[in-house]
Amino acid sequence: MPYYSFDLVVGEEFKNQGGIILEDIEVASDRAVQLASELSQVKPELQRKGCAVRVTDRDHNEVYRTPLDPVPAWQR
Repeated sequence: MPYYSFDLVVGEEFKNQGGIILEDIEVASDRAVQLASELSQVKPELQRKGCAVRVTDRDHNEVYRTPLDPVPAWQR
């Protein structure tokens, strides 16, 4: 099973949020969405600043990114 790392993206800065072994990118992306939601609630000062959670693989390649701010229904 692959190892994925999660980072909080604030501007050009990447803040490590930890890593975990997961089944595949689908599970890792679900975990990233959950982390983004939690960070948005715990750190409301990050909202509306373009922050995101990114997922990287073992080789540090970005494989997924999700914004901290939820996408409004009218934009989906």
